[in-house]
Amino acid sequence: MSPDDSHSVANAVDPTDYNDAAETGRSHQRRLMMTLALTGTVLIAEIIGAIVTSSLVLLVDAGHMLTDVLVLIASSVTAALMRRKPNARRTWGWARLEVLTAAVGAFALLGVGLYALLEAGVRLFGASQAQVHDTGLLLGFGLLGLAANAGSILILAAQSHDNMNMRAAFLEVMNDALGSVVVVISAIVMMTVGWQWFDAVAGAIVAVLMIPRAAKLLHKAAVVLLEETPRGLDLELVREHMQRVQHVVAVHDVHASTVATGMPILTAHVVVERGLSMEQAAAVLDQLRHCLIEHFEVSIPHTTFQLEPEGYASQEETALHE
Repeated sequence: MSPDDSHSVANAVDPTDYNDAAETGRSHQRRLMMTLALTGTVLIAEIIGAIVTSSLVLLVDAGHMLTDVLVLIASSVTAALMRRKPNARRTWGWARLEVLTAAVGAFALLGVGLYALLEAGVRLFGASQAQVHDTGLLLGFGLLGLAANAGSILILAAQSHDNMNMRAAFLEVMNDALGSVVVVISAIVMMTVGWQWFDAVAGAIVAVLMIPRAAKLLHKAAVVLLEETPRGLDLELVREHMQRVQHVVAVHDVHASTVATGMPILTAHVVVERGLSMEQAAAVLDQLRHCLIEHFEVSIPHTTFQLEPEGYASQEETALHE
C-alpha cells in the first residue's frame, strides 16, 4: 500500500435493521398515542379541579400533567419521524431527535418542580394561607389521575427501555403517578385531621420527587448532545486492543460518541505496516470491526477506520506543525 493509498471503511447497515426499527417505531407511536389520550383527558379534569378546590398539590399535578401532554405529543412526533430511513441529507435519519425531545421534557419538568417549591413556600410562610375548598372533590380527582397514570404505565412499561424518547415518556407518567398518590394522601389527611397546610407540603413533595428525575434525564441528554464517550467504554483500552491487531503499528485520533440510544459510533486513524496488499488491509479492517463489535462491554457496530501507512503524514498533522 503506497503512502497515497489511505483507506477508510464505514460499516454498512443492513436494510432489515431499518425495517425492524420502523416496526418498533410504529409500536412506540401507538403506545404513546394511547397514553396521550388518557393523560389529555385527565389533564382537563385536573385543571378544573384545581380551580374549584384551590389545591396547590392538584395544581402542581395538573402542571406536571400538562408537561406530560407536551412531552407525549413531542414523543409521538419523534417516534413517527424516527421511522423514516436515513437519506443523503440526514445520514442518521431522525434518530437524534429523541435526545432533543428528552432534553426539552426535562427542562419543562424542572420548571414545574421549581415553581411548585416556590409556591409551597409562599403558601406555608406567606401572610395568608390558601384554603382547600372541597377535600372530597380533591380526593376524587386524585384517584382519577392515579387510575389514568396506572393505565399509562401499563401501556409504556414494556418498551420503556427501548430508547431515550420512550424512557422520557415513561418517566413522565411515573412521576405523575407519584404526584397523584401524593394528591390522594393529601386529601385523606385534610379530610381526617383537618391540616389545611398539608396541601402546600404535598405540593412541595411532588416537586421534590420530580426534580431529581428531570435532572437525571437532562444529564443523559447532555451526554449525547456533547458527544461524550459512551458510558462503560474506555478509549485507552480500545486503543491498546486495536494496536494488538496484526500489521497495526499505532492508533490515534480515536473518537467515540452516541448518535442516539443504542447507536454508539467510533472513528480512528490506524497506522499500519508499509507495503500491505489490499487483501491484508481488508483483513485488518475486518479484525478491527469485529474487535469493536464483540470484545468490549459496549458493542459498537458503526465504525470508521482510516488506514495510514507508516510515515504517512495526514493533512491534519501537517496543519498542526505548520
